[in-house]
Amino acid sequence: MKMKSKTVLVLIMLISMLGCTALAAEVSHVNGSAVGDEGPPFSGAVMVDDTLYVSGDIGLVDGEVPDDPADEAREVLNSIKDTLAAAGMTWDDVVIVQVFCSDVSHYDAFNEVYRSYFTKKFPARAFIGSGALLFDARFEVMVTAVKR
Repeated sequence: MKMKSKTVLVLIMLISMLGCTALAAEVSHVNGSAVGDEGPPFSGAVMVDDTLYVSGDIGLVDGEVPDDPADEAREVLNSIKDTLAAAGMTWDDVVIVQVFCSDVSHYDAFNEVYRSYFTKKFPARAFIGSGALLFDARFEVMVTAVKR
């Protein structure tokens, strides 16, 4: 009887260890920064299994905010497009978008550009009036994408 108990206990331990291994998430970084690096203290994006979490991004040209809100929207969306591509994804893999906007009167200008980045259904989205953004940007955009 004791042998059966030991065998069952060993089997339970093995199954538990295998289960934990199967649940371990695969994590990688896109445009990653590490402690001690000179760049900003965050990564451009973090991939956890098939989900990509893209950090907030702003649309600067040569370190400056474009004069036209549509040009700025295009710059930030192109930058995110590049980040998605680095992870083997497109805008059609995006499941949620968060747009922080310093002045919601730019809503229409943003949407006019935004619509052109999708070929399928639009993801869930929030357009949030945020007040001032870094570098006096009008838009900061974060996305989450799931590789399909």
